[in-house]
Amino acid sequence: MDALAHGCNCAGAMGRGIAVEFKRRWPQMYEEYRARCRSGELTLGKVFPWQTEDRWIYNLGTQAHWRTRAELTAVVSSVELMLTHAAEHGVRSIAMPRIAAGLGGLEWHDVEAAIAPAVAAHEITVVVYQLP
Repeated sequence: MDALAHGCNCAGAMGRGIAVEFKRRWPQMYEEYRARCRSGELTLGKVFPWQTEDRWIYNLGTQAHWRTRAELTAVVSSVELMLTHAAEHGVRSIAMPRIAAGLGGLEWHDVEAAIAPAVAAHEITVVVYQLP
């Protein structure tokens, strides 16, 4: 895959779920993410793209805080911004978990239906996987 994406909060914490692995693999990205959250640059509905040597990482602002549920409008907005960025940077494929479901507290079928039009509007393959 050309890119990986995950939903995250805008409070600067990556302490649970798949975010822990993103934090472990890309500690510099995590520090920049925290700084952007603290400065108010990463807010609900925004995206923080990070480029590694071989792929893009998309941090999607889907939750205001790790204690709160994800917001569907923020999920849609962040996915749309991610796809626009991806198209502008030649990204052909993105892998992501069922964002905003699980720790985000939303039902996947609602999230999937809400983001489907944005995904369909781009010629980017988005592979959604379920974590064990």
